[in-house]
Amino acid sequence: MLSLTSMFVTLASVGNMLTFMVGSKQAFEVSLPDVAQTQMQGKTDVLLELHVDDTTGANEKDSLMDLSFHVPTSNTQFVGDESRPPAHILWETILKFADVGSSEEPVVTFEGIAILTPRGRYSVELHLSFLRLQGQANDFKIQYSSIVRLFLLPKSNNPHTFVVITLDPPIRKGQTLYPHIVIQFETEAVVERDLALSKELLVEKYKDRLEESYKGLIHEVFTKVLRGLSGAKVTRPGSFRSCQDGYAVKSSLKAEDGLLYPLEKGFFFLPKPPTLILHEEIEFVEFERHGAGGASISSHYFDLLVKLKNDQEHLFRNIQRNEYHNLFNFINGKNIKIMNLGGDGQGASGVVTDVLRDTDDDAVDPHLERIKNQAGDEESDEEDEDFVADKDDSGSPTDDSGDEESDASDSGGEKEKSSKKEASSSKPVQKRKHKGRDDEGQEKKKPKKKKDPNAPKRAMTPFMYFSMAERGNMKSSNPDLPTTEIAKKLGEMWQKMSGEEKQPYIQQAQVDKKRYEKESAVYRGEATVDVDSGNESD
Repeated sequence: MLSLTSMFVTLASVGNMLTFMVGSKQAFEVSLPDVAQTQMQGKTDVLLELHVDDTTGANEKDSLMDLSFHVPTSNTQFVGDESRPPAHILWETILKFADVGSSEEPVVTFEGIAILTPRGRYSVELHLSFLRLQGQANDFKIQYSSIVRLFLLPKSNNPHTFVVITLDPPIRKGQTLYPHIVIQFETEAVVERDLALSKELLVEKYKDRLEESYKGLIHEVFTKVLRGLSGAKVTRPGSFRSCQDGYAVKSSLKAEDGLLYPLEKGFFFLPKPPTLILHEEIEFVEFERHGAGGASISSHYFDLLVKLKNDQEHLFRNIQRNEYHNLFNFINGKNIKIMNLGGDGQGASGVVTDVLRDTDDDAVDPHLERIKNQAGDEESDEEDEDFVADKDDSGSPTDDSGDEESDASDSGGEKEKSSKKEASSSKPVQKRKHKGRDDEGQEKKKPKKKKDPNAPKRAMTPFMYFSMAERGNMKSSNPDLPTTEIAKKLGEMWQKMSGEEKQPYIQQAQVDKKRYEKESAVYRGEATVDVDSGNESD
């Protein structure tokens, strides 16, 4: 608290500054437009609260949050009376210059917006020169000059969309800096907003940047208005697509689950900790096998290590294995150095990383092996081919070893019964020969057709690709669910999917079918082998 008995306050009309004088020398000054609120406390005290968590003070370790003035009734600088004591005179004078109840109305307001960082629900006001976030506990005032870029990033197969405001300098809450404001909008929410701008101002200052009114999806309306007022550019998803035809891959960073967006000029991990990595900052990336301990589930995932030029590292963990090719091709196409290239190192076509090698027996996914065996032993175009009576994860339905043991035990049992009957009967038993049975009356086994190891792998169906993509998620979320139940649930999911949702898997199956037809023609001697030039990506 400052007592005005020992310090004089001078209100300067130029620049709206509150100047503190000690004797004839200036001690310090406070900008009155930065005052967020002022009020009387009793008859002798005046309280000022300032905008502190905005970008102008984010780089400072200490910020001035509030000032409390004690103005004695005997003060002669602000002469008043019984109804208006000196403290009241000071308060009224400050109100003339402060930003309290500013006459500048917001251009547009969005109420009850969910913000993930800094966390809370805020009323978002877009003014002519600044953005204000008003929450129950915090109030942020952000100058448009601090906005570096806007990001509009949809969440695939999710009813929400991210809008990220990147700041420099960042805002601060307590001792925590926030360089990114992560806003989450409902994707399908539609709003209609009229801008509080005169037609003259729209024509003179915001021509071709803003319109009088907007109607559409809330995240699109918000982004368009903010871009028009601030002049910041908007970054949207680029060419990358995941296996589910989304814009990001599921991952985790610092024990937080989120989405990794591969963008044209960088990577963005959301929602927290929001991490933006520009391609030009990367020294190299490295693909790593997830959980290098031998657990079988580790073969379903891999990790991506990103090493920056400043020696900082970011490890994105738990990325699904079927995202490897799309992610690798994207990184390789951006000419980012990949450390663990295998093979001859000639681009994507010569790459064999440890991520896709199953050198450890424990790292083999039994379900993937069953699908491969089914694709090699059966030829079917039915999408429900994966519905088989799986025994367990330790065996394959196409493995006949268990069946032979069962047949052998059954045969032994029948022989034992037959010998007992012969021993108990005094008459010789006339053995009838049946078609397909041997002299002992046992059913003859058809000789198993030996498969040519050089024959091409048969094409996989769309459902197989879907099962490979989703089985890991299903199994991790339902660890106690039997294999047969998992297969049934995957089948139910597949049946409920729309044609558009099935399209990525159908396209994968079509590519695989063309591959099989081409290899089959070569195998039968109907076509010649094309020499791979090494220019095409894997």
